[in-house]
Amino acid sequence: MVALNQLSATTHHLFSDYHTHPQGHRVQRYTQALLQPWVDSARKLGLTDIAFTDHDRYHTGIELDEIDRLRERNPDLKIRAGIELDNDPIHSAAGRNWVEKHWGELDFVLGSVHFLERADQMFDSVPDGAAQFEGRDIDAIYVDYFRRVREMAATGLIDCLAHLDLIKIHRYRPTAEIDTLVTETLDFIRTRKLAIELSTAGWRKPVNELYPSDRIIELAMEKGIPFTTASDAHSHAQLGDNFQHLAEKMSILGIREVCVFEKHKRKACAILGM
Repeated sequence: MVALNQLSATTHHLFSDYHTHPQGHRVQRYTQALLQPWVDSARKLGLTDIAFTDHDRYHTGIELDEIDRLRERNPDLKIRAGIELDNDPIHSAAGRNWVEKHWGELDFVLGSVHFLERADQMFDSVPDGAAQFEGRDIDAIYVDYFRRVREMAATGLIDCLAHLDLIKIHRYRPTAEIDTLVTETLDFIRTRKLAIELSTAGWRKPVNELYPSDRIIELAMEKGIPFTTASDAHSHAQLGDNFQHLAEKMSILGIREVCVFEKHKRKACAILGM
């Protein structure tokens, strides 16, 4: 565990992590042995509300009964059953079917865009995905990306959008201002009554920035779009990663509450001390 992950709740006040991957990047069937370390890490960090959101391509590993057992064994934590629904052109049709089938048993569904024109490679893979941007019209890529984000928001199968400006991961920036593009996307998100996450994962990536950018956060705040807090942890050691940094950023931006979900019902919760 890195030192930041050892900070207590009384230090950073953030209590929820709504983007976690117990399976990592492979199918690992949910068992108590797989899931309990995530709960133990949450407890050490002072987190009281966590959502498991494995990628939909690994839905065969998700055992909702095991989450119920975990809840019984750990009644002091809110443990949310979730999934991250992608725009994977190969696997996500099956993922959407799974979400539709289990919608009533799930608390929370993230929506994300990891694929552009290439069906065989996520654009955010590091470092290989950067090749998808080399020599290309970056402005056009941004337009295409946010169009895909709106398509994800339109599915009716998600509660929250993950890492909204993931497209910046390799540090390719548009030459044109994107306020209009972002505003159009945020307006659509608001009409769909969705949340967006504040993801510390960007600080672990080449871009070394929070997802989304301060400007996008400010525009979202103006529109009353709510936020979740997220680490995108692919190991329980990454749970709550950089939450101290995130708490400082939220305090500066004036974000005083985050939202949590139970059976897709959203509730706003004040962040103590902020």
